[in-house]
Amino acid sequence: MYTYSCLNNISAEGLAHFHGRITPVDDIADANGILVRSADMHDMEFSDNLLAIARAGAGVNNIPLDRCAEKGIVVFNTPGANANAVKELVIAGMLMASRDIVEGVDWVRESQDNPDIAKTAEKEKKRFAGTEIAGKKLGIIGLGAIGVRVANAAKNLDMDVMGFDPYVSVDAAWHLSRSIRHVTDINVIYSECDIITIHVPLMDSTKNYIDADAISKMKDGVILINMARDLLVDEKAVIDAIGTGKIRRYVSDFPNPTIAGQKGCITIPHLGASTEESEENCAVMAVREIREYLENGNIANSVNYPRCDMGICEHVSRIAIFHRNVANMITQFTAILGETGVNIAEMANKSRGDIAYTMLDLDSKPDDSVIERLSKVEGVFRVRAVK
Repeated sequence: MYTYSCLNNISAEGLAHFHGRITPVDDIADANGILVRSADMHDMEFSDNLLAIARAGAGVNNIPLDRCAEKGIVVFNTPGANANAVKELVIAGMLMASRDIVEGVDWVRESQDNPDIAKTAEKEKKRFAGTEIAGKKLGIIGLGAIGVRVANAAKNLDMDVMGFDPYVSVDAAWHLSRSIRHVTDINVIYSECDIITIHVPLMDSTKNYIDADAISKMKDGVILINMARDLLVDEKAVIDAIGTGKIRRYVSDFPNPTIAGQKGCITIPHLGASTEESEENCAVMAVREIREYLENGNIANSVNYPRCDMGICEHVSRIAIFHRNVANMITQFTAILGETGVNIAEMANKSRGDIAYTMLDLDSKPDDSVIERLSKVEGVFRVRAVK
């Protein structure tokens, strides 16, 4: 019997998918799996009981991935589960920025005590006259689960859409409307688009991805939308560009002292994935990932270990070995099992950079001494008896 614990509130509809076969525990130290949303785990100590962490969302910057990998703890995320919610907020952001809706609503609120508000509004509304998004050029940086949905939705709103992603996946390409223009030079996005939205993961290589140099290449009066991560954009450069008229509006889902309340900035309180449907979708996916891993050893949507799926074990036992991706590891594993008379019925070995994962289905159940010998092979992080 396996156990789990939650560091944040996780949708009850999602937790129901454990179906009573994996039970909750109050003490984190007793949990085999942890579900988390925003809680910071970097300073946490992990017990030897912990086998997996599932982030109910896409970003995993709150989890120490390398430390988890070296302890044989698989970290999952839920890519695409909140994509529709973020897509809808991007569309809302485009409309708010184009039509000056926020400023108009603020004016009505400030004028609520005016008995002639209706007549006054007819005179004042020209201050908030905006532009339509139909016919405008939208540039999408990053064609992952969210970017593809934004592209297709924008096309249905009669926008001229182009996308940049040198690493677009086959799955994303299949779901992308054929009418979307895929460009290989990001400068085309900068120079041609009226509205630009960014959807790339936050990594060291993408911090300040949109900086002063990138902004200088954009059209005057461009609308810039950031529903991905605030650190992807040099927001001080954005403020300067708003002052010169280079940027018409900056829409961000990440309030911070740099942009909160600034002229030309529409700042949303991190609502991207905050819908009932999104939270449920993320929870369901996270629970299914942990269940499949704890019960069968299969890995999907991990951010620190490779994808590996051997289905349900139809043999006597299954073991999983977490190790460095170096030469001669498989030879050592098979030699140890052979010396102890354990036959390998099926095997899978997958790698991801410096990390590798090996699953072995066996015709007999290895005793503790075999597991201990495998664990002592140099470069092995963990050996787990799945069945």
